[in-house]
Amino acid sequence: MWLFAFLSPLVVSLERAEADEQNCRDQTENGVAYRVCRFDPATRTIRIFNRNADGDVYGGFDALRSQLWQQRLILTFAVNGGMYHSDLSPVGLFVEYGSMRKPAETADGWGNFYLKPNGVFFIKDGHAGVLETGQFEAQKIEADFATQSGPMLVIDGVLHPKFLPTSDSLKIRNGVGIDASGQVVFALSKDPVRFYDMATFFRDRLGAANALYLDGTISSLAEPMAGRIDRAYPLGPIIAVVDQRPN
Repeated sequence: MWLFAFLSPLVVSLERAEADEQNCRDQTENGVAYRVCRFDPATRTIRIFNRNADGDVYGGFDALRSQLWQQRLILTFAVNGGMYHSDLSPVGLFVEYGSMRKPAETADGWGNFYLKPNGVFFIKDGHAGVLETGQFEAQKIEADFATQSGPMLVIDGVLHPKFLPTSDSLKIRNGVGIDASGQVVFALSKDPVRFYDMATFFRDRLGAANALYLDGTISSLAEPMAGRIDRAYPLGPIIAVVDQRPN
């Protein structure tokens, strides 16, 4: 009995790790390779991070992993979670543990974030969503976690109106969407891709009626069980899936 009690957390952890490997896979569409991962927010803990309790920016996956470990948590998956300023603070809305750290940015400006409509990825009561910023604000959603980025890739099944199928802007990109079953689906391109093609991939291949662009060149992924932890760029907001650490 004692041996079973000792091994149970480890067995659960190994089973979860194997499940995570199945949740993530490589897909190719129109010559562009992607790493695609899906997680059910009803059964997985998805959080969004930027600073620790002392106010210090994590700035990358390693610092976040270390902090989580001290809290008896394991980082099992993570991606960059939206646009940020030079001090790594979020450009737009940021909600953490139900507290709004930064309000939504609705002004006009330059760059991908301001290629409107932009949007919000959020977690609330075990459910996840992606909404255009105006819709999110109008619905007065009191999210547990939220991050604003832009542009939206897909809005209610329609591609962003400013995307061009012949655009010559090809970059590494990543985004997040919600599929028909309510699962959160992340996609990070391994090859340079235009917005139009990535949005089409989210809608037509991943089944996401709403999807949000997270970033371009700095797109980063932490998938420890697959041996990947990107460290090439400093990061602002980080979206992570965490699990309890075995005793």
